Amino acid sequence: MGETTLNVQLKTLPNLPGVYQFFDADDKILYVGKAKNLKKRVSSYFNKQHDYGKTKVLVKKIASIKHIVVNTETDALLLENNLIKKYQPRYNVMLKDDKSYPWICIKKERFPRVFSTRRVIKDGSEYFGPYTSMKTVSTLLGLIKGVFQLRTCNYDLAQEKIDAGKYKVCLEYHLGNCKGACEGLETETAYHNNIAAIREILKGNFKESLHQFKQQMQQYAQDMLFEEAQKIKEKIEILENYQAKSTVVNPKISNVDVFTIVSDESYGYVNFLQLSYGAIIRSHTLEIKKKLQETDEVLLELAITELRQRFNSTSREIFVPFKINVGHDIKVTVPKLGDKKHLLDLSLRNAKYHRMERFKQVKMTDPDKHANRIMAQMKADLRLSEAPRHIECFDNSNIQGTNPVAACVVFKNGKPSKKDYRHFNIKTVVGPDDFASMEEVVYRRYKRLLEEEKPLPQLIVIDGGKGQLSSALKSLDALGLRGKIAIIGIAKRLEELFYPDDPIPLYLDKKSETLKIIQQLRNEAHRFGITHHRDKRSKSALNTELETIPGIGEKTIVQLLKAFKSVKRITNAKLDELEDVVGSHKANKIYNYYHKP
Repeated sequence: MGETTLNVQLKTLPNLPGVYQFFDADDKILYVGKAKNLKKRVSSYFNKQHDYGKTKVLVKKIASIKHIVVNTETDALLLENNLIKKYQPRYNVMLKDDKSYPWICIKKERFPRVFSTRRVIKDGSEYFGPYTSMKTVSTLLGLIKGVFQLRTCNYDLAQEKIDAGKYKVCLEYHLGNCKGACEGLETETAYHNNIAAIREILKGNFKESLHQFKQQMQQYAQDMLFEEAQKIKEKIEILENYQAKSTVVNPKISNVDVFTIVSDESYGYVNFLQLSYGAIIRSHTLEIKKKLQETDEVLLELAITELRQRFNSTSREIFVPFKINVGHDIKVTVPKLGDKKHLLDLSLRNAKYHRMERFKQVKMTDPDKHANRIMAQMKADLRLSEAPRHIECFDNSNIQGTNPVAACVVFKNGKPSKKDYRHFNIKTVVGPDDFASMEEVVYRRYKRLLEEEKPLPQLIVIDGGKGQLSSALKSLDALGLRGKIAIIGIAKRLEELFYPDDPIPLYLDKKSETLKIIQQLRNEAHRFGITHHRDKRSKSALNTELETIPGIGEKTIVQLLKAFKSVKRITNAKLDELEDVVGSHKANKIYNYYHKP
């Protein structure tokens, strides 16, 4: 379609809530979005300048627009979610509809069976779930089996077949796990009372079952049926034990969904906790791949719609970390303290834990993907124009003003590249002058890289504040590299990051991976520099005294140190011991030097 058709479509968009779809020249769907006002939202794509590259590319590809008007924003959310899952457009976040979760089924039968399944059949049966873990399903079914006596056979228990004596009780009846409905030994009413109690337990409501069992136990005790009373008591203990494990919050907080989000440059992780009668009956984290730098608000709105659909939630209230718009029929609460805030924190911890686990898995299975993610994160956190694949960090070491040295450590793709590390002995600076030393070292390092036509780093990190950063900048200016390589200084105390020509430092989140890598760089530079400094001082101290002996050179000193290990041992050595190592001529000189009258 031509541009004129696109303009006509833009002009004829209504000022109503709805869903819009962008198509390319080949009529292939590019993007699906929702809007409170279709005309304003869609027009904004074409009216304003977009900073993010992928959004620019998307707008260039749009050849035609389709829209669907809906009654409410809730309808828009649901429709957007369903269209994204159906068409998986290139520029939308990735939403996968996983239908293989386990459910607990109460089968639509005269005497309903209760079992786990991964297939939902629309035959009037009740399905509870889906559950994110088979372990949860097994625990619940084990609890139900321990408390209620239900049939496990799949016979058709029609009344006429039971009356005709078609079936005989099996081992389950003799073991006390079934009451023998197949031979008419249990009434339909009694069986359905148990099913009603199971239904409430699966919803998280233990109160009714416990109350009924306690009444039953007291009645058996009054009738002197102590063995029966003991069996009921054991069932009460099973229920109370399970409830104690699952109740983690105030029982008054009932039928509420909790959602939190953590995100990075590439993914959003949304955790969902479902509460019923004070118990968490479900926890699930949804991973969403970003496409157009979507905000946490956009991701959370989309995830809430998806998760509530996926897990059939009908809760009328949700707890979230910030205000969002998910329709008028859901109450949105942003807890600030108490049990509700505790729940939000618990959900956030789950989201963070899931994210951390995914990182570990990716790091092991796909190191390149892990490196790409970290690079993208560092680029965003440090406001860089390109990913810092190659970083160099400088540190000065001069203890008590002696032997000034400097270190340059190199990280590639977020990991140390030790073969590229370099030591520098300060040549042009007399005395302990950190600023002048930094200027010399940075100049020497990049002058050499330029002369040898070796690749330059994307980022230079200077261990120090504004002073050291200014000194390093002088060298970059002298080499014509100012603006070609990003450079920052990290102050020792508060982990402040300084940028050229900006007096206000940047503070990164203390737990961010970017800060951890910069700290690792700085610590590695410090370690490497200190090691070299220590070696230099030791060598200097050792050699000074031996070098003052006339006729004793460096090779002889090395021989002596290899043999005697220290200057002290050489001082105390006997003449014949020295002769064995360096011969009689040099041995006499050393011996006489240390044993003067």
